[in-house]
Amino acid sequence: MDELPEYAERVLQVAELIPPGRVMTYGDVAEWLGEAGPRQVGRVMALYGGGVPWWRVVRSDGVLLPGHELRALDRYRAEGTPLRGASRAAEGHLPRLDMKRARWDGVGAQSDEAHI
Repeated sequence: MDELPEYAERVLQVAELIPPGRVMTYGDVAEWLGEAGPRQVGRVMALYGGGVPWWRVVRSDGVLLPGHELRALDRYRAEGTPLRGASRAAEGHLPRLDMKRARWDGVGAQSDEAHI
């Protein structure tokens, strides 16, 4: 198997640090790493994120990942991730993440893992 780019490895390490029931946005991950931006984090997750808790790295608006909504929703419910009820106008009546309650700021990550 080909070796992952260094930046991709760091992004995936951050995804693995996010506790069950919590999420970080693509921008949060980029900020936590101190480099690149949300689009680069999203690209890493799209290409390499299948082996890590990908459902914990999300859009800032709390909308579930298009094409993976039901798989992610099952995981959020199993982990007790805070959700907001869907409005009747929402496509498929899917809930959103309650970002105020679900967002994780990295506090509590072990000091040797902080800012990978």
